[in-house]
Amino acid sequence: MNLVVSLAAAVLFGAGAYLLLKRDLVRVVVGVSLISQSAILTLLASALTRGRAPIYPLADGPVSDPVVQSLALTALVIGLAVTALLLVVVDRVSHAYYTITQDDVAATEAARDAELERAGADAEALTE
Repeated sequence: MNLVVSLAAAVLFGAGAYLLLKRDLVRVVVGVSLISQSAILTLLASALTRGRAPIYPLADGPVSDPVVQSLALTALVIGLAVTALLLVVVDRVSHAYYTITQDDVAATEAARDAELERAGADAEALTE
């Protein structure tokens, strides 16, 4: 069972890393989300033992570890918050630059920087 869960986590991580290398910002957000889910799956795979609830354990059987479950829940909440924040940033970039590809955003920023440098040089020439 551990092998199956480990392979699933590896596939999720690989797909997330592949999507992080894409130039589309939405795919980058999906890649971050997949890597987050891979981390949660790895946490859950580390404690794949069945046992009783640790609230009132009896001495005759195994007890499940609540720390792994709480870490997975914390990672899930943090991953959701990061995904929401990244989606808001992508939305803001799409409204500001009218595109969601990294190359177009970088080209627009380079053109704006060149225009600002030219305006600064013109203002410097006028003050002299």
